[in-house]
Amino acid sequence: MPADARQRSLVFLFAATFAELAGLFMFGPLLLITLKGRGLDTAAVGAFAALQWAGLLAATPFASTWVHRLGPRLALRVSGAVPLLTVAGMVATRHLGLWALLYFVGGLASALRWILAEATVAELASAARRGRVMGLFAMMIGLTFMIGPALLSALLAAGLDGTAAGWVAVALIALGLVLLLPVALPPAAPAAREAAVGWRGTWGALLAAPVVMLTGFVGGFFESGLAGLLPLYGLAAGFSAAMSALLVSASGLGSTLLALVAGEGADRLPVQRLRQACAAACAIATLALPLVPAWPPLAAAIAFVWGGAGASLYTLAMVQIGARHQGVALVNSTAVLVLAYTAGGMVAPAAGALMLQYAPALGFPALLLAVAALGLWRSGSTSSR
Repeated sequence: MPADARQRSLVFLFAATFAELAGLFMFGPLLLITLKGRGLDTAAVGAFAALQWAGLLAATPFASTWVHRLGPRLALRVSGAVPLLTVAGMVATRHLGLWALLYFVGGLASALRWILAEATVAELASAARRGRVMGLFAMMIGLTFMIGPALLSALLAAGLDGTAAGWVAVALIALGLVLLLPVALPPAAPAAREAAVGWRGTWGALLAAPVVMLTGFVGGFFESGLAGLLPLYGLAAGFSAAMSALLVSASGLGSTLLALVAGEGADRLPVQRLRQACAAACAIATLALPLVPAWPPLAAAIAFVWGGAGASLYTLAMVQIGARHQGVALVNSTAVLVLAYTAGGMVAPAAGALMLQYAPALGFPALLLAVAALGLWRSGSTSSR
């Protein structure tokens, strides 16, 4: 595939992902606000929000099956079309049962979209600049986390009602689908086309590179998982609700900025050394927790490091599997990485909340140190396994 065609496809894929995620991250908080406004209690709203993640987890192991059946290009378009239809259906109707079904189906398609986007960026990027491109992609995704909710806030402040704001989100997702149409993919090597699909493919990818997948778990734990736990940590530390919420922003800022630094580093330094540095940063930041009562602003710096190091670990794992695989084999490896990252993101708030409640002074930092140490230990392995 010519270099200019690869570059053009990357530009369109970046733009398409930016538009779609801005719309989805705008619609997510709007949905929660709408559900509360319709009288659902907090537990019910939380369960509703989890439907999308349930769909994502259910579909991830089978991403390569759909790529094999539809072909990468059509699968990418379908993964952009289904979220558009589900969000539009939710904006156009008011039946909660239908909303639940659509949100779950949207999660199924989001898994395919996430995996295919990451795998396609890794495959289209040149070997010499893969780290930079993956870092830029991660930074762009981090920006959408902030832009989507900010746009929703601005529209509601300007007087738009929830339905009108919902159609703006639909328009952004539709723009993302249109921008996907020009994206072309390089032909896969014969060995990549013959890779196993479905559960066999994902299991094979896990066995082939468990260190890479563990890197994804540690990354998900410190970036996504702790971001959901930081408000609770802030309240437990005696911070105000506003200060506790700002810790999430600090983590998101670290995720947005440091993933690009890690990607640039991956083009120049051994990925193994960079993984060690990121895991060490998580451990060092955790060791600084006892100093927070004496200087509360340090908590924001710690959150920044946790988020940035976690995002960097995920980016480095994508750089590594992008250098090793193509086609369906790359989709399999990306699917396992997404599963590992998601597992880390789920374990952190569940286990961390227990530690904050029953052993905040020792148990909480001990849990974080254990995960960071696990990442350090395995990252120090000299083999790919």
